[in-house]
Amino acid sequence: MIAKTEEDFNGLKEIGRIVASIRDELVKRTVPGITTKELDDLAGELFKKEGAVSAPKSEYDFPGYTCISVNKEVAHGIPGDRVIHEGDIVNVDVSGSKNGYFADTGISFVVGEGDEVLTKICDVAKKAFEAGLKKAKPGSKKSGIGKAVFLTAKQHDLTVVKNLTGHGVGRAIHEAPDHIYNYNDTTDDELLKEGMVIAFEPFISTLEEEVYQKDDGWTFATERSYVAQIEHTIILTKNGPIIVTL
Repeated sequence: MIAKTEEDFNGLKEIGRIVASIRDELVKRTVPGITTKELDDLAGELFKKEGAVSAPKSEYDFPGYTCISVNKEVAHGIPGDRVIHEGDIVNVDVSGSKNGYFADTGISFVVGEGDEVLTKICDVAKKAFEAGLKKAKPGSKKSGIGKAVFLTAKQHDLTVVKNLTGHGVGRAIHEAPDHIYNYNDTTDDELLKEGMVIAFEPFISTLEEEVYQKDDGWTFATERSYVAQIEHTIILTKNGPIIVTL
């Protein structure tokens, strides 16, 4: 969507605050011994308390309020009886709606003490996000965001997942622009617009550049790699991007 009115900005900031608070609470509660369903049940309670609705459940009939992916799962992991262990890399992805506005956010993190490679990809995902954010300006080419992400990964001897992308958001959970790539695709030189609302989400990988979908029809995973993601919903303005999911 293109945010134009004070109502738009306030509505996006409100749902952004809600999904960010749920994300942060789930990260806080992710300790060895808890199951992904226990975390998701908590998210359901928090959505209800805030008067908001889970986007994957309401829009796509996803079997959970949130997507929780563990280790070689990268995205859209289904909450269930899987037990979290010390050293796991976990991705919590929370998206929702309230009063007709949508926001989307996610983060990867290592539970307790973990392998230094896993910590590294989480740190590089944050650096890649910051680099891409500097290119998120009205009038700039959309491909510049992906170029910054890819170069950041390369500088740290890592790569990116190329078949998972960011997207437009705001009045729906997925809308135009359909893709915000994490690499430099010069065929995708659409100019960013004032007020454009995007979900920007770098995926930093130790090796593989593509994920596959598991037999459950939802979960994206890798064969041999670990991946870290960070995602925020952003409103592009002439005075700089507004991150509504901090």
